[in-house]
Amino acid sequence: QVQLVESGGGLVQAGGSLRLFCAASGRTFSNNAMGWFRQAPGKEREFVARISWSGGNTYYADSVKGRFTISRDNAKNTVYLQMNSLKPEDTAVYYCAADFRTGWSIRTSFDAYDYWGQGTQVTVSS
Repeated sequence: QVQLVESGGGLVQAGGSLRLFCAASGRTFSNNAMGWFRQAPGKEREFVARISWSGGNTYYADSVKGRFTISRDNAKNTVYLQMNSLKPEDTAVYYCAADFRTGWSIRTSFDAYDYWGQGTQVTVSS
C-alpha cells in the first residue's frame, strides 16, 4: 500500500509560480515512476507530467512543456511539480500518482497508475 499526500496548491495570479509537493509513504517509493495529473471542473482528468524512478527521464503534456518541471527526491520520498508562468487555464485540482510497473515508458492514461493522492487545488486568477 502507498499513501500519497499532495500540498502546495493555492491562489496565484497569472504569470506567477507555485511548487507542488507529493509526499509518499508505505511501499518502497524509489523504484517506481510517478506522475502528476489535473482535473478542472466539468473536465476529465488529464496528464501533466511523468518522471522515472531515478529522475533521469521525464515527459510532459504539450500544454505545460517549458513551464512546468517535475522532479523527485527519493531520500525524502517526495515528488515535486514546479509550475511557472501560470495561466488561468491551469486552474484545476492537481493529483500525484504512482506507477509500479517496471521499466520506463510514456504512460499518460490515468488507468496506468496504481495509487493516487487526494489532490491539491490550484487556482490561477487573470
